[in-house]
Amino acid sequence: MRYLEVRGSRIRFHESGDPAAPPVVLLHGIGRSLEDWALQHPLLDGEYRVISVDMPGFGLSQRMPLPTTLGVLADGVWATLDELGETRPVHLMGNSLGGAVSMTMLAGAPERVSTLTLVNSAGFGKEVTVALRMLAVPGLGRQMLRRIDRLTAPRMERMIFADRTLVTAERIEMAIRIARQPDFAAVYLEIAKELGGLRGVAAAWRADLLSRVAGNARPTMIVWGDRDRILPSTHLAAARTAFPHAQSHMFAKTGHMPQIERPEEFAGLVRPMLAKVAV
Repeated sequence: MRYLEVRGSRIRFHESGDPAAPPVVLLHGIGRSLEDWALQHPLLDGEYRVISVDMPGFGLSQRMPLPTTLGVLADGVWATLDELGETRPVHLMGNSLGGAVSMTMLAGAPERVSTLTLVNSAGFGKEVTVALRMLAVPGLGRQMLRRIDRLTAPRMERMIFADRTLVTAERIEMAIRIARQPDFAAVYLEIAKELGGLRGVAAAWRADLLSRVAGNARPTMIVWGDRDRILPSTHLAAARTAFPHAQSHMFAKTGHMPQIERPEEFAGLVRPMLAKVAV
């Protein structure tokens, strides 16, 4: 893994494949890291320049000076790509929060996006796991985020996967390492507050963002896991309604991260769409 200085912040990224090949950019979810995309690098980098990023304030990246919003995260990713010299249109793939950031990137700079792949993405319904809604309780959210340790981290990881064997010691250690970063709790709470509260994911930003993205339609793939305990699989129907031009797929016996639980199937599903679009 490598780091870049981006607008005064140290941003962590991973890159593989031929730098001259069409670029694919992979974005993780809230409180997560680029490790969530590790299995896709070797599956895609034979044909693409594959770049995964710890979004500002998450993973092992430093935060941006401004309060964390979807716009700040999107701008941070664009600035990171600029520092990497990648100014061509990109194939964007985002999981969970990363899906909402990807849509924000498309809405703000449609000329820089070739395709959009949304993986169990935020933005299509108010329902979300109670653990995230509890972060809105004053004082409680910060306490919860400061108590991610060897007792609580495995429980959090088990919420993500239908296949419990994926809750490995390495993933638990990484979750703890991320939670110990100095700005982790503050950044997590800032973006969580923008996205919603005790009643779930707020409707206003969702409606605005989906409208802006629909006005800049790109070839789109929307996928979900049918056993997602973070963002329920019923959101896929809403996503299909919002983006009728999109392809979609429901992975069976799969949780919140199909790119990890079904890596080969996931890559095989998205590769034809990427190949059709010249960059």
